[in-house]
Order: sequence, then structure tokens, then C-alpha cells
Amino acid sequence: MAKQSVAEQFVDTLVRAGVKRLYGVVGDSLNPVVDAIRRNPAIDWIHVRHEETAAFAAGAEAQITGTLAACAGSCGPGNLHLINGLYDAHRSMAPVLALASQIPSSEIGLGYFQETHPDRLFVECSHYCELISSAEQMPRVLQSAIQHAIGRGGVGVVSLPGDVAGHDAPEKTKEQAMITSRPTVRPGDEEVEKLIEMIDRAERVTLFCGAGTAGAHAEVMEFAEKVKSPVGHALRGKEWIQYDNPYDVGMSGLLGYGAAYEATNECDLLILLGTDFPYTPFLPDDVQIVQVDVRPEHLGRRSKLDLAVWGDARETLRCLIPRVKTKTNRKFLDKMLKKHAEALEGVVKAYTRKVEKHTPIHPEYVASVLDEVADDDAVFTVDTGMCNVWAARYITPNGRRRIIGSFRHGSMANALPQAIGAQFVDRGRQVVSMSGDGGFSMLMGDFLTLVQYNLPVKVVLFNNSALGMVELEMLVAGLPSFGTTNHNPDFAAVARAAGAYGVRVEKPKQLEGALKDAFKHKGPALVDVVTDPNALSIPPKISADMVTGFALSASKIVLDGGVGKMVQMARSNLRNVPRP
Repeated sequence: MAKQSVAEQFVDTLVRAGVKRLYGVVGDSLNPVVDAIRRNPAIDWIHVRHEETAAFAAGAEAQITGTLAACAGSCGPGNLHLINGLYDAHRSMAPVLALASQIPSSEIGLGYFQETHPDRLFVECSHYCELISSAEQMPRVLQSAIQHAIGRGGVGVVSLPGDVAGHDAPEKTKEQAMITSRPTVRPGDEEVEKLIEMIDRAERVTLFCGAGTAGAHAEVMEFAEKVKSPVGHALRGKEWIQYDNPYDVGMSGLLGYGAAYEATNECDLLILLGTDFPYTPFLPDDVQIVQVDVRPEHLGRRSKLDLAVWGDARETLRCLIPRVKTKTNRKFLDKMLKKHAEALEGVVKAYTRKVEKHTPIHPEYVASVLDEVADDDAVFTVDTGMCNVWAARYITPNGRRRIIGSFRHGSMANALPQAIGAQFVDRGRQVVSMSGDGGFSMLMGDFLTLVQYNLPVKVVLFNNSALGMVELEMLVAGLPSFGTTNHNPDFAAVARAAGAYGVRVEKPKQLEGALKDAFKHKGPALVDVVTDPNALSIPPKISADMVTGFALSASKIVLDGGVGKMVQMARSNLRNVPRP
């Protein structure tokens, strides 16, 4: 019986950890691992055109499935390309294993061709990053990387020289037990008791929810009803908490809308639930604040806390719901619901005025129509910049849809690569990449990956021939726009030349039909929509100290238009408000 190589052992370990695909670009130092994948029917090699795409795709797959995904880059320049996508996965708490292959082990430290030091380079964007310098290390180091990625939520990196990968694996290597899922974390009794006391004492409680409320929708609604709390959310909490929510007061932050800002600043107890919300100017400094988070290092790093609670959002609420006193006074909740509806009514008018005749097409109109015609369980991947605005304000969550973007890392060019990873998980599920022309063109080469694998991703391209968010930054800073204009081709023609479905839309009346036709197409498709870059308006709450830094400029000037179906939801919630 032939001996197993280190590369074969590496691949077998990934398979045992539940990895079904390894995204990457082949290269000499990776050859032993890629060949081992070729011979293993339980895992596929996904050949992308750029390693950054590989990392983004793996991160998206991990976010969709909640399980480990993997990517790889060859030595030197190859694995360096992984770093941006790995930063994004790590900050999104997506469990990703990255293989950064290395030059021959005997040449490390001698300035060899393509030499870099991955075990140093990836430290900041991973929980674990180590070099395997001998065959004997491999099983334990790889297992440790996997368990760091799964257990802590984020990236584990293994650097493996190509020659070591080709060595024989040690005989009688024991197959170690392996974790493949994370436990729930119940808060301590002392913190639960203190929190119950604070809630019972407070007259006006507000919940502000983030991505940590995934899976806790029912508990959030039950708790909000019991304490008569408005429920606001951060951008990453939108998909988990906004739907079927009679206590919804919208979103706070850079792209905020509705009454979330008022609800968080006019309460006397604010509970930050499963959110590491980074924009401190939007948080109050004169009310009691409690933060509940599964990661203790997140507690108190954004605002001064009156109580820090280490625990899962769902488990914490399960501890509270049976024990907190039922509040009967709805005055604060009803006031916030009315403010929310009024705020949405105020901005929706700009969207409804003759947009069906406006050219270039209002981009918010595109997002609104997209929301209507997309599937109820579609996955939307969203480019950073203005597409974040469209997703935040127009894509309606329902508990089945997913919205994925580079919401923490803020990278350009993320939507198309993330759509690749999302689509490989389920070819039968509709995946829509909401791409800006700047982001799409940055990694446009991987549109060819869609064609090569016949992935039925639908790219909806918001094409304003500019880096729109950057122009807004310049405008806020009092600078003329410079270096932000894109001279674009006919992207639909490019898609057709690549072998995909492509259509260009320049008139609003063409839009709905073009989207429906593209969605009916069995393979990859691109809808190139020429949009208006000039419609601007001011969001609900702004102060001078909110307009510093990158995206805070988006709080100063955000795109004109309404908020899609959210105004209907707010009107519906007003039925619960007693008439005077």
C-alpha cells in the first residue's frame, strides 16, 4: 500500500472538516495539494482568475453555510493576493481556512525567488497563522488552524512549502477528533440579575440589533413586546431583524433611515444586542447602555457601558424573557413608531416623483424594481459604496433572503467574488451581484469564472461611470472631484463576448423586462444599467462630528430617494398604535 503524502493528508483533513471546495489559482508550490484534490472525489478545486476572488468566495460560502470554507494561493505573489478577501472574512467572522503555500523549505530566509513570509504577513487578519516546516507538524497545525477558524469565527492560515507537501506523511498518525460547529454562550448569573434589574427599572428601553441576532428573531420580538421596546438595527442586522417586526424603527449609522437614531438617543436604557456598531457619533452618551456580545473583546470598545454581558444574543434573551416584568406603558414605543413612519414618508416622495421617466435612470429605482422581481430566497451580494445604500434602503428582508457585503472591511470589488462563493453552495438558488462599475471592473476577470463553471449568477451593474462614494467624500471635504471618472465599455457587450447573457438598459421602461429576462436565463447574465450619479439628499440626523473619515461622508450626503417597501411596513406597524 502506497504511503500517503502530506498533501493528501492535508486534503483529507479538509474533507473531514466539511470543506467541499478549495478556491484558488494553481502554481508550482501548490501542485502537490492540487493534484491530491484531483484524486479526491470528496472535494473540488475551483479555479478562479485572481486569488483575491478566491478569498472573497470562500468567505461568502462560509457566511451562507455557517461552516468552514477554504482558499489557497501559491508562494509569494500568489498568496499575497488572498489578503484583502481574508481581511474581509476575518472581520465578518466567517470561518475560512487559507493555504498560503511557501517556497522550498531549504530556501526560506535566503532571498529566494518569490520569497515572502506568510506566517508574518497574515497575522493581523487571522486568529492563527503558522508555518509547517516538517511532515510531522502537519496534522496538528492544520487542525489547530481549522479549530481557530471555526471556534473563534474568522480566518486560520497555514503556510506549507511545496517540498514538504510532497513528503510522505508520518506513519501511524492518529486521526484527531475535530470541532465543526460553535457552542452557544450563556451569560453569567450575576450579569443576568443586574440586567433584569436595569430593565425593570427603566421606563424607556430600546434594542439596537446587529448580526449577532442571527437566529434570534423570535426571541427579539418576544422581548420587545414584553418591555415595549422599539427595535433598531445596524446594517449587518437588517436581514435578521427587520422582517415581520412590528417594533421596527429603522437603521442607524452612515446609511440610516427612520427613527432608529431617536430611539437610541431618547431612551433611558439602550441594549446593544449582538452588534459591534463602530460609529460612536450615533450612540448616546447620556443614557444607560448595556452591550451583549459573544466576543468579550467587543464589549465596551465603542461606548462607555453601564453593564457588559458576555453571551449569545438568543441565549441572553432566553434568560431574560421569563423573568423581566411585563411593561404596559407603550408611550415611548408608539412615539418612535410614529416618528419612524413620518421619517419614511418624508423621504419616499423624492423616489416617487416621475422616476419611471427619468434618464439617466435613478439608481434607487433600479434597486426598487430589483427588489420586486428577485426571488423570495435570493442571495444579494453588495459592492461597497453606493450599492450599500441601495441594499440598505431597498432590498426587503423576509427571513429567507440573504444580503452579504464587505460591511466591516469596506473593500471594493467584493460583490462578484462573493456571488461566486454563494452560487457554488446552491446552483438552484438565485444569486444577484449588485455591482458598481468601479468594483466590477476591478475584478472583472472573474466574470470569466462564471462562464467557465456556468454559474447562473446575475450581475446587476449600477453603471454611473464614476467612483460615486469617493466623489461624495470629496464633495463633503469641499474638494472638486478628481480621478473618479471611469471610461467604461459597453459591459453587456463584454459579457456577450465572454459567452454570457448581456443586456444594456438606458431607459426606465426597459428595466423590469430586462431584469426578468436575465433572471430567466439559465446561465450567467449581466444587466448593465446606466444610472444617474447626481441625485443627493440629507439623511435623518447629521452633526459636524459625523462627517469625518471615509464613509462618514455618506452621512452628510446620501443618494436621493425613498426606502422601498419599508414605508409600507412602517404604515402597517402604525395599526398597533392606539389613536388619541
